[in-house]
Amino acid sequence: MPYDNLCKALVERNPLPFVHWLVGQTPEPVQILKTELSVEPIRADFVSFLQVGAQVLHLEFQTAPDPEMPLRMLDYYVRLRRQYRCEVLQIVLFLRQTQSTWAHLDRLATDTTLHRYRVVRIWEEPAKALLRDPGLWPLAILAGAKEPEALLRQVAEEIQRWPNPQERANLAAYTYLLGGLRFEKELLQQLLREEVMRESVTYQALVEESERRGIQQGLTQGIQQGLTQGIQQGEAELTLRLLRRKLGSLPEELETQIRSLPVEHLEELSEALLEFETLADLTTWLNSFNP
Repeated sequence: MPYDNLCKALVERNPLPFVHWLVGQTPEPVQILKTELSVEPIRADFVSFLQVGAQVLHLEFQTAPDPEMPLRMLDYYVRLRRQYRCEVLQIVLFLRQTQSTWAHLDRLATDTTLHRYRVVRIWEEPAKALLRDPGLWPLAILAGAKEPEALLRQVAEEIQRWPNPQERANLAAYTYLLGGLRFEKELLQQLLREEVMRESVTYQALVEESERRGIQQGLTQGIQQGLTQGIQQGEAELTLRLLRRKLGSLPEELETQIRSLPVEHLEELSEALLEFETLADLTTWLNSFNP
């Protein structure tokens, strides 16, 4: 999913700010691990693994709650522990604010197994902690603040003053893209100048992807459409996977209807489905959006 990849790229461009924020200051070297964990349900392409001294730091970014997260974290842990034979510190970072109880779950607990991991809800983190290092500024705009727009303006002003043009462009691009989780596009475009972002390799890569898919209609419009489409498709696939686990095989017409839902309705469905017992419950829920 796009936000997963954005955060993965942000971490791997400059991992030290994340280590200092989440683990604390460390004199140990930090190394990015290119670990291959391709067997389902592992999705190693979308997470970051860092070797921090004698332990592996596993970071997973989420935009929506996932009931499968506890089991997946245990699966990651076992495989990483087996491969590296060291302690594994796991942290799930939720980017978009939600009231779901799944965003508060930090363990897998069964009759015979207990596995714990750490959960960070970005909107509960003090913005001050993320403003200390420029490498965290794109995430700082999602942190706790009485006036989120004022926080965004503060970060945008700091970025504009950053002396290195390439770093300034990358910071602006990441902040703009992650800002879509909280702010209106018009405000982001107003505060983060497009001509600065054009110098960013991240921004350029998204332009090329938009062009390849034939959806670019003007530079910013094409990027926004491509990003929005990718997010919607990713949310739809995740929601369908959860529904199949809950209810079994779905009729083709219901799958088609779900794939056409906008992101906000897919997020609502991913939470509502936890209460579903039958296909009739799903049908009733979908009909509520199609009177």
